[in-house]
Order: sequence, then structure tokens, then C-alpha cells
Amino acid sequence: MMSSSSKSNATDGSEHNFVNNTIRIVNCHAEGECGDVIVSGISDIPGDTLWEKSRYIAKDNRLRNYVLQEPRGGVFRHVNLLIKPINPDAAVAFIIMEPEDTPPMSGSNSICVATVALETGIVPITSDIMNFKMESPGGLVDVTAKCNGGKVTQIRVTNVPSFAGDIGVSLEVEGIGSLTVDTAYGGDSFVVVNSEDLGLDITPDNAKQLVEVGMSITQAANEQLKFVHPTNEGFASHFSFCMIAKPIFYDEDGVAISHTAVAIQPGKIDRSPTGTGCSARMALLHAKGQLKKGDKMIGRSIIGSEFRCCIEEEVEVAPGVKAIRPSIAGQAWITGTTEHRLHSTDPYPFGYRLTDTWPKKRW
Repeated sequence: MMSSSSKSNATDGSEHNFVNNTIRIVNCHAEGECGDVIVSGISDIPGDTLWEKSRYIAKDNRLRNYVLQEPRGGVFRHVNLLIKPINPDAAVAFIIMEPEDTPPMSGSNSICVATVALETGIVPITSDIMNFKMESPGGLVDVTAKCNGGKVTQIRVTNVPSFAGDIGVSLEVEGIGSLTVDTAYGGDSFVVVNSEDLGLDITPDNAKQLVEVGMSITQAANEQLKFVHPTNEGFASHFSFCMIAKPIFYDEDGVAISHTAVAIQPGKIDRSPTGTGCSARMALLHAKGQLKKGDKMIGRSIIGSEFRCCIEEEVEVAPGVKAIRPSIAGQAWITGTTEHRLHSTDPYPFGYRLTDTWPKKRW
């Protein structure tokens, strides 16, 4: 059932219904981050809610390992499963599969899913501006798409409620020392640290150092700090990501710019500006009084790609827990299509991991 590291402990593929099926995947990226979309070949996933279905996939792990691990995938790859919505207001529903996590929500992946749904005709393009809803495991999100000649030129996703956690708390990190960090939720949980405190510039040449430091910080946060979602009891108390962030600066129009590198388990830097990370940072800036409803922010990634973000609403995620509804806008591009076929004689039905490209998970 789990991923294999050698031929001897691979699982017999006959246990699952995608053996001998053809799984069709539309390959896509949003502002540089891979977010492929499974559009056919997988039958119904057990669970009464989308969250329960995502927990089944996370626990079962076979579909995740089949599409994410070598020889069909790699640590750089994210794959989304497009399924029938449970919420009648949603046009599509999707479950996000990242290298080590099956998160409640993802900004870049939702932009990929919306783009694939529109450009492949799952959601027919009927006007230059398309408005519809998508169901993620973390909740319903609103989508506004700009289209031109059958191509989606921008997707704006209004995210799930996002909120600050601890602000200005001390964290002891082995090999680094004491750091002052913030925590927040933007569709997933983040520990946020000032890049200047680490002495690291957010550049492609520093990606290896940034991810190694980020993994150490996330590990320390999971050991020393606590995150609990106030309404989603199924969300385990943990931090998924470390956001290494430059101090906010402003463009010529006075719009805040958030230049960050987000370290993702088991050890990679997000190529996009990270939609959930942008949402978490806007929640922190709102809690600190630096941004208010209607204010904009530009999220900038390690490769220079950008999301255009805005605080759309001020809400409460639970009694006494102030939150925002942020929106994230960016563009995705379909890069091709893939058909996976799994024969019963394949010795690696659920793949394998080698630490030369897939680091060991630390916690």
C-alpha cells in the first residue's frame, strides 16, 4: 500500500481499480508550479464529504504514490483529482495531492484546476468573464476567470477564510538558534520567518539552502508550537509549510509586495508565489494593522512569478477568531496530456523514492 523503495516491497497493483485502466492527466502549471489534473480514469472515492474523500486518499496512499512517485512522477509534481462535487453550488470539485501532504486547499493548484476545467470544456467557456464555484476539501471557493479566444488569461480564486495564529513567538532551531516567527492559516498552516534573520536572499541560487533551513524551521515549529484549526476538527495539529519572507516593501503605486520562498515537505521550494501562503501572509498583515479590507498585495515567488492578491472580506472563522477572505489571481498554462496505464506485471505499481531527489521526511 505504501510507496516502495525497491522492487521487493512494491505492492501488487491488482488491489486497486485503476489497474489496467487508463488514467488521463492534463499537465499544467500555475506561475511555474506544476499542478497536473486527473480528468478521467478514477472511480468514486469513499467518503460522504470531500474532506473525508481527501482523508481516504491521504491514508490509503496508493493513488498518491502511483502518480507522484517515480517512475511516473517526482518530488516536483503536484496532482489534482477532479471529481463530482458534493456541494450543489460547485461546478467542479478537486482533491490536491502534494509530495507528502493532501492539503485542504492550494492556490496554485486551484488555478490549474480552474484553467483545465475551462480549457478542456468541463466547464464550457460561454463569455469573456466566467464566474463559478469550485469545491476543495477545505471548503467552497469562488472563481472568476478572464478568457480570450478559448484561452484562460487569468484566474482569481477567492480563498477559504484565512487567519493569524501566534505573532512574534520565539522558536529554537537546531543549527540556527533563536528565531522570532509568526504562524497563520491560509488554506493550510504556515510558520513564517523573516529572511533577513536568516541572512539568505530569496534567489534561485539559494534554493537548496532555503529549503534545508525551511525544513528545520518547520520541524522545530511542529515540536515547539501548536496550530489548531477552530472549525475543522479533522485537520491535524501541525504546520505544513515554512514561509521565508522578505520584509514587506511597496511598488510605485503603494501596493505591498510579499517576496517569499515557501519550503514544502519533504524538501522543495514552491516555484509559484504560493496562494495559501499569500493568504496566510495577508491574514498576518491584517492582524498587525498593516492591511485592511480592499487592500491589495503582490505575491512574488523565488523565480519572480507573481500572484495579484486582495483582502475581499473581513469575517470570523469561529466566535472570537477574526479572519479574512483573500483572493489570489494568476495564470496557468496547459503544457500537455499524459495517459498512465498500469499493467498487473509492473513491479513498481506504486513507485519508489530515492533520497538523491526525494529527501526523507523529518516528522
